[in-house]
Amino acid sequence: MPIAGLGLHVLIAIYFATHAIRTGQDKYWLWILFAFPLIGSLVYALTIWLPAARQTPQGHQVVRGVRRLLDPSRELREAQEALDVAATPSNRLRLADALLGCARASEAVVQYQAVLNGIYSDDAQVQIKLARALLEAGKPNDARELLDRLIREQPNLKSPDGHLIYARAVAALGDRVKAREEFESLVSYFAGMEARAHYAEVLLAWRDQPRCRELLDEGNKIAKRMPGAARDINREWLARLKKVETALAALNQ
Repeated sequence: MPIAGLGLHVLIAIYFATHAIRTGQDKYWLWILFAFPLIGSLVYALTIWLPAARQTPQGHQVVRGVRRLLDPSRELREAQEALDVAATPSNRLRLADALLGCARASEAVVQYQAVLNGIYSDDAQVQIKLARALLEAGKPNDARELLDRLIREQPNLKSPDGHLIYARAVAALGDRVKAREEFESLVSYFAGMEARAHYAEVLLAWRDQPRCRELLDEGNKIAKRMPGAARDINREWLARLKKVETALAALNQ
């Protein structure tokens, strides 16, 4: 456990060191960050990174991401405490989101369903979140049925996140023709690299090496043009694309 903790501190220090270099901070920050990984990172975050990050929408997402890295269960604890104090639909929704964020999808399903029994019964975004929880809880058929019903009830609804969940559910059910149709549409407009990463993983599972290679090459070109903040936001998806690329190379050996 101490070794794992030290590794986490170093990773955070590397993140802030990269930020310091990109933003032209004084070089002494690099010495502070690596001489004192934990304290140095905290000082840098409070004095340099956090004030700047809060000024942009992208920064808000990065702030939340680092908070989850430092204390993954913090939001879940606070959401549970808020619900214990006041069992309002909004507090229950917050708890459902926190559970889903902690990979506790089955528990999130229960909370989202409870939310939909109240004033949020017709809320499309809550239904989309429930569909994602169902998918990640291993129930892709339920997720697809929910989204099919939502499309029938609200034909003018536009939701890239819902579209991605639908494509993933269809792929999980083995409907390759429909899944390909949905993913090809998604990667043509979806902001960020998440849809591309999921599609690449699906193509790898299908052993569709030509399209997978093409998708990866397109992703690499996009990633090279990304500013630093965008790369930070897409860090998880870029890493997953890299894993697909490594696995694809192994298949071709």
